[in-house]
Amino acid sequence: MPRTQRNDNFIDKSFTVMADMILKMLPTKKQAKEAFAYYRDGMSAQADGEYAEALDNYRAALELEEDPYDKSFILYNMGLIYASNGDHDAALEKYAAAIDLNPRMPQALNNTAVIHHYRGEQAENSGDNKTAEVLYDQAATYWLEALRMAPNNYIEAQNWLKNTGRMPADVFF
Repeated sequence: MPRTQRNDNFIDKSFTVMADMILKMLPTKKQAKEAFAYYRDGMSAQADGEYAEALDNYRAALELEEDPYDKSFILYNMGLIYASNGDHDAALEKYAAAIDLNPRMPQALNNTAVIHHYRGEQAENSGDNKTAEVLYDQAATYWLEALRMAPNNYIEAQNWLKNTGRMPADVFF
């Protein structure tokens, strides 16, 4: 039974019914509708902390989905799961693929920066200051790009960039 048919609460059931009605009315191909159903089930599983199930649904959605913009969000959500499970290499790979398909995705840029910053802190804590600075500079590059797209977001990143001297003087948000 698809996950969206198992929802136990009223709000999830209502959303599912409305999404199914809209999906039936939209003049889209059957493949696109199936991709959306897998994506929707992936989001539901992810929200419930069922990450393996979510990844299975996202993989199925990726195989069916043709639109690059929609694929970018599937990849982004996969990156969130990998990051939350500590698989930062896989997360970076998914975020990069999402950005390749949709360069205007500040949330993927932010999350990439967060991973680089975290790795920079790890390097610094282990005494490898040279590697730490390289990783911090990479984080800064991604955060600056994210802030160009979403200047009112990522306040902590803005403060970190200013405090570390990585915020260019000619950048005004």
